[in-house]
Amino acid sequence: MKTHMLMRMNMHTQTLTTSPRAGRLLRALGFALLGLVLAGCERPSPETVQSGYRGTGMVQVYNARLLEVKTEKNQPPVAIPSPGSDGPKAAQAYKNVKVLGNLSVGEFNRLMVSMTSWVAPQEGCAYCHALPNFEDDSKYTKVVARRMIEMTQHINSDWQPHVAQTGVTCYTCHRGEPVPNAIWFKSDPQPYGANFMGDKAGQNEPSPVVNLSSLPNDPFTPFLLGDQKIRVNGPTALPSGNKQSIKQAEWTYGLMTHMSNSLGVNCTYCHNTQSFQNWENSPPQRTTAWHGIRMARDLNLTYMESLTEIFPSHRKGPTGDVAKLNCATCHQGAYKPLNGAPMAKDFPELLKPALAAAKVAAK
Repeated sequence: MKTHMLMRMNMHTQTLTTSPRAGRLLRALGFALLGLVLAGCERPSPETVQSGYRGTGMVQVYNARLLEVKTEKNQPPVAIPSPGSDGPKAAQAYKNVKVLGNLSVGEFNRLMVSMTSWVAPQEGCAYCHALPNFEDDSKYTKVVARRMIEMTQHINSDWQPHVAQTGVTCYTCHRGEPVPNAIWFKSDPQPYGANFMGDKAGQNEPSPVVNLSSLPNDPFTPFLLGDQKIRVNGPTALPSGNKQSIKQAEWTYGLMTHMSNSLGVNCTYCHNTQSFQNWENSPPQRTTAWHGIRMARDLNLTYMESLTEIFPSHRKGPTGDVAKLNCATCHQGAYKPLNGAPMAKDFPELLKPALAAAKVAAK
């Protein structure tokens, strides 16, 4: 009896499997599952570009559709032709010119018009100046703008190990906006509450800063404002005296994730991942990034923090600090800001004043 029932069940299963209706049902189910799988894929298929020695996995992965958007966002503006350095100096023609007084009136006005288009194209001159009195320093934006010119000169002349001869201008960060899109403030301390969980350190609260991961979402305060140790790798497979913890590694990975997103690259742009700690086998970009980290720290401490009392409260963060910069402030998704467009060559006055004067005299 039992054998007979098993035979009937087997025959019934074979009928379902081989029937046209069951075949169509299975095919439909297969296509549905395939659709679900492909829904998680990118379009079009990503392309890879070899950036290191063959066979080492040193490649960059690009999506042509997203790359086109990033390329469009990183187009530099057309520079206004220089009127030349002839004529009276700005410090002679105007009052209260503290930074750019060595420029001719024509050069000075050209830079002012350019800065207006770079920073406040909608607001115009009135964004920084208390019109009609251009010499008035009562608006905080004018005081900040003067300090930002000095910061730009400092970057272009003193941080060439990072910016090289390409340099930066106000547009590199602002992109036509009074406040750059990518800025950061110190994170607001999280209340402990009554859950006995302790300080979460910004973890498990997905943020675009760390690509929506569970990593600490303020890696900037310890590394781009403070001078905490970033490197957590040991030189050997076993600890051998390396006392860096997993917790410290999570902060480091938070910063590295931010850098990857900011430049639109993956880890192998700066690292040979077979040996993260080895400098000899790393691409030259790693050295450039090393200087970039220190440049960001210098600019935040020397220029941004010093403006804390100048900025109004509505421009400050939840802890009362001023906006600061990170890698995304300049790069905005491009491996080089504005895809490497050498904007600074058209504005030699954005070097230190003495260097700018020497460059003009050499022409």
